[in-house]
Amino acid sequence: MMHRRTFFSAALLLGLAGCGVPLTQRSAPRPVMARSYDLRVFRFQALPDLTVSESESLYPTADIVWRGDPSGPRITQIGDMFEEAADRSRGVLSGRTPVDVEVTLVRFHGVTNRTRYSVGGVYNVVFDLTVRDASTGAVIEPPRRIVGNLDAPGGEEAVRLEERGQTERVRVTDFLTSLLRAQLV
Repeated sequence: MMHRRTFFSAALLLGLAGCGVPLTQRSAPRPVMARSYDLRVFRFQALPDLTVSESESLYPTADIVWRGDPSGPRITQIGDMFEEAADRSRGVLSGRTPVDVEVTLVRFHGVTNRTRYSVGGVYNVVFDLTVRDASTGAVIEPPRRIVGNLDAPGGEEAVRLEERGQTERVRVTDFLTSLLRAQLV
């Protein structure tokens, strides 16, 4: 069993390298500044040419891979998770400066069911974040690239998490909440 898991893990890593996925991609540096934001409006959009895959291969070549919701409009489903993450953050983001936050999705590569129930993987989320003054529309923080990676346990561990209510949607929404807060607080 261990040799098989090691083989699949190695094959997945080779597949990632072969697909040209930058495994070391990092977020742009967070500007050093005093922040006391009051989140007024949150806007989500996606780049217009993103590719979506419903393939159940170990690692589909696409910008969008998401299986945490029933089959449907994947970008809308991802936008709903970002919206929920922003709503959860409103209580924390209640400072002196009213702001509008814009997120532009660049990549959301989760795991397929095949990957999730075997070797596991990583949820790779990439988006551009812009912060504007809510009153004037002036840019406070220009667009910067945010890269977030969340481990996606595989096999029996994935099943145990699901049984405890830690569905993919719950885990990813919690992750997006902490990722947004870390950038805006």
